[in-house]
Amino acid sequence: MTRVYTHYPLANIVIYNGVTAAHYGLGAAAIVLGYGRWPVLAWTTGLAYLVFALGQMYVLMPLVVCPSCAYRRIAGARCVSAMNLVSARIAPLADPEEFPLRARGVLCHNNLYMASLIAPFVIALPALFIDFSWPVLALLLAVAALFALRLFVVFPRVACGHCAAKGRCPNAKAMGIA
Repeated sequence: MTRVYTHYPLANIVIYNGVTAAHYGLGAAAIVLGYGRWPVLAWTTGLAYLVFALGQMYVLMPLVVCPSCAYRRIAGARCVSAMNLVSARIAPLADPEEFPLRARGVLCHNNLYMASLIAPFVIALPALFIDFSWPVLALLLAVAALFALRLFVVFPRVACGHCAAKGRCPNAKAMGIA
């Protein structure tokens, strides 16, 4: 039986947010380097991706997802991203019945989250065909490794497997963790 955390250890939070930041940062770097022959396009696209990725994770999630999460209601709780602590400062509590709605609709948070993880491949891969670059390939392979690490290690062993909300979470259910 996996232990459920109501107050995630700091190591889990650092791993979760570190993998997230590395994914987004290396993805943005791949985009910027991939389109380096066109600096305005490279920087505009790379920075737009980075703002989107960080915004959906560290602004939209605490405003939209966290208010209905169980971690907002448990005294002294800290989730794996620690966004429940941010959410408590910027958003009112929401109905816990709304938590599963994070996976409904075309522009739901789950889809935006997955888009932030997949976008570096969609955006930077064409650059490899236009103007092949070993550094861009290396960055995309690193992002792919982080994506695999997230799916096969971080989610089941560091994050979702220990989550108090996994029984109501569509992500945990989809991964067979709930």
